[in-house]
Amino acid sequence: QVQLVESGGGLVQAGGSLRLSCTASAPTFNPISMAWFRQAPGKERELVANIRWRHLGKVYADSVQGRFTISRDNAKNTVYLQMNSLKPEDTAVYYCAAAMSADISESTKFDYWGQGTQVTVSS
Repeated sequence: QVQLVESGGGLVQAGGSLRLSCTASAPTFNPISMAWFRQAPGKERELVANIRWRHLGKVYADSVQGRFTISRDNAKNTVYLQMNSLKPEDTAVYYCAAAMSADISESTKFDYWGQGTQVTVSS
């Protein structure tokens, strides 16, 4: 059973930066994709960024393009989300997720989820 453990959330002022980390507990871990999602109060969970584990293809939500960067460290089974120029509307609980198949057309296609980490951006 794979467990994903996130860290790095917190409170930051608008314009600031945070880096989220998500580490998989399994000794051998070969997902097809890993992603960061977020969910703000009263809103649906949305995809923030996705990275293909092997060829490093990346996809970003329009709302974070140019401000957020997803990356991974294969040796550490860890995926990162560097968040710069944060805005109050980025406030949400951020979740990392791993997909073991190529179909990531919806969040339900992801097989493993972290517990979530709160990011709060003050104005």
